Amino acid sequence: MTSVGKIYKWAERLPEKQLMIMLALGVGFFASVAAYILHRLIEVIQHLLTSRFDSTSHNLLYLVLPVVGIWLTMLFVRYVVKDNISHGITRILYAISSKKSRLKGHNCWTSVIASAITIGFGGSVGAEAPIVLTGSAIGSNLGQRFHLDNKQLMLLVGCGAAAAIAGIFKAPMAGLVFTFEVLMVDLSMASLLPILTASVTATCFTYIFVGSDSLFSFHLDSAWQLERVPASILLGLFCGFVSLYFIRTMAICEGVFGRLKENRYARLALGGILLSLLIFLFPALYGEGYNALNILLNGENEADWNQMLNNSLFYGHGNMLLWYIAFVVLTKVVATSATNGGGGVGGTFAPSLFIGGFSGFLFARLWNIYELGPIVPEKNFTLLGMAGVMAGVMHAPLTGIFLIAEITGGYQLFIPLIIVSVAAVITISRFEPHSIYAIRLAREGKLLTHHVDNSVLTLMSLDSVIEREYTAVSPDMPLGRLIHVISQSRGDFIPVVDTANHLIGEIDVTRMRHVMFRTELYGRFKASDVMSPIQATVSPGDQMVEVMHQFESTNTNNLPVINMDGTLEGYISRNRTYSLYRKIVSDYSTE
Repeated sequence: MTSVGKIYKWAERLPEKQLMIMLALGVGFFASVAAYILHRLIEVIQHLLTSRFDSTSHNLLYLVLPVVGIWLTMLFVRYVVKDNISHGITRILYAISSKKSRLKGHNCWTSVIASAITIGFGGSVGAEAPIVLTGSAIGSNLGQRFHLDNKQLMLLVGCGAAAAIAGIFKAPMAGLVFTFEVLMVDLSMASLLPILTASVTATCFTYIFVGSDSLFSFHLDSAWQLERVPASILLGLFCGFVSLYFIRTMAICEGVFGRLKENRYARLALGGILLSLLIFLFPALYGEGYNALNILLNGENEADWNQMLNNSLFYGHGNMLLWYIAFVVLTKVVATSATNGGGGVGGTFAPSLFIGGFSGFLFARLWNIYELGPIVPEKNFTLLGMAGVMAGVMHAPLTGIFLIAEITGGYQLFIPLIIVSVAAVITISRFEPHSIYAIRLAREGKLLTHHVDNSVLTLMSLDSVIEREYTAVSPDMPLGRLIHVISQSRGDFIPVVDTANHLIGEIDVTRMRHVMFRTELYGRFKASDVMSPIQATVSPGDQMVEVMHQFESTNTNNLPVINMDGTLEGYISRNRTYSLYRKIVSDYSTE
């Protein structure tokens, strides 16, 4: 037996809680390594491509590099990956709800390579979603190697996601609450410890790899004051509407690129050209944009903030700064959609932070210019805007609060972070009930939520409860022969089908007792004379919520499953469905 095999044997003998802690440690380590590799690749590629750009003038290479990056990514995905790896966090949510938390092995590395190429060449997306998918895939595949059950796999997927966020931002609490709010992994005493273990492990190894510097540097110049509460509330409302603009515009752009789904080169042309033009006009859109955010967070005067205009046509026109920032806020989501729609790979996590920071600075600058109240510090409101828009886009106020507080050391702004994040989520919830990650699955009824009944029904598979063995009869079958079929049947009903296996009625066995022993009727009646009409049917693609509604509304014990061509697939029984429901509730409720 190899040493690896011995490790597997030893680990499988551990008690469940100890095994989960050990696996969480491994997931945390590998997720931090993946995060480090991705960010180093992005830094190296960007340095090679842009280090010699002239900051005092526009750069024509901005018109070329993004297109090349998307094209290279498209080739990598098509010929190497041969699978769809976009929408990383949505893919995780789908795996949890519909794939029993099983992610493919290639997800452990392919998103790292693809997003590094996309972002390094200027793709206006984030590296966080690909790393979260990578971390979750590491957890899922590690759990599958140890033959863990669905509940344990879900927990390891959550550990991977938490470790990814914690590793990227050195923010263990943000990783924890992200898993709870966005991935909908319920926190219990059994799940809390492994997720925290993975988060802290990833954070510690990230410190080892890159040192103690934060992703964003921020120094608080002005402490929070009570008189700024009205401005904080209004900023939260503003961030809520910016989040709504983000989600709605993203949906519109995805619809446009979706219509070109079959023509990849048309998508590349549209996405690449649009992205290149936007980056040429507004270089702050290049890549993740964290350098531009740091300018807003650390600027002390106009000269500092005017660095935002470097490498652009606006260089030297400081009076255009506010217009520049406003246009960047409006176009960032288009640039993000063009990147992914054209064939690039990246997430919306960083774009939401980016737009939030720019929106916060824009709000504070306009507030101060028009003297709408006491002067507010623009640096602080940049930070608050980051939390507000991210919380609104993700419907995750705790993630916004803890992430911004941890990555900037801005715990002195904890109260305004809460105010802005909560106000933003309340505002957008009025218009959009789901986050940008969940909205696609919610439309398909495949979203796992904290509502226990809905979650259990989402986890149930209609295919697993279909009974495909049944005895059918033709409508012309004589009653005597039908009685013989009933005597050999174990069910309470017999389906009546035509020659093409289309269901036309049912024989209720319980209602046949009054004629079963009247042999004089055997030659006078046929199956069509004693069958009952179909009360309701379901299709193989229906969600279990719809199936349960049919059971309740018709008060029947069996529902026929009809294929798209009208043929009978099988039956779903109420008893079998409720038994599976109780089993899943039991499995996911035990500690």
